[in-house]
Amino acid sequence: MQGRRTDRVGHLIQMEIGNLILHRLKDPRLGFVTVTHVDVTADLKSARVFYSVLGDEKTKEVTRTALEGAAGFLQAEVGQTLNLRYTPKLAFLLDDSIDCAIQIDQVIRKIHQDDPVQGAPE
Repeated sequence: MQGRRTDRVGHLIQMEIGNLILHRLKDPRLGFVTVTHVDVTADLKSARVFYSVLGDEKTKEVTRTALEGAAGFLQAEVGQTLNLRYTPKLAFLLDDSIDCAIQIDQVIRKIHQDDPVQGAPE
């Protein structure tokens, strides 16, 4: 049963952090950030927040710095909102799976464009 609780708390943290980034953080260094997933430890004392950023490597690095700087504020806000015994310590990790998916899609599209048999009936 513990796994279900950590999943629920992780989802709540994900929704709350996404809302806080959208409405409360006014840091101009933040790029277009999406919180993709939150992994919470079984004791609910720490959470890894996975996020993706639209942009180049410089934008991703600046956004990482901004999120790490705002971690204390976000942690305090999450603690007040969720009313848990322990507020999880937040660690932010870049989720580059979206970038990988875009690269794979580009490769597949190129293969289909280069294949002369693609449009021929069988």
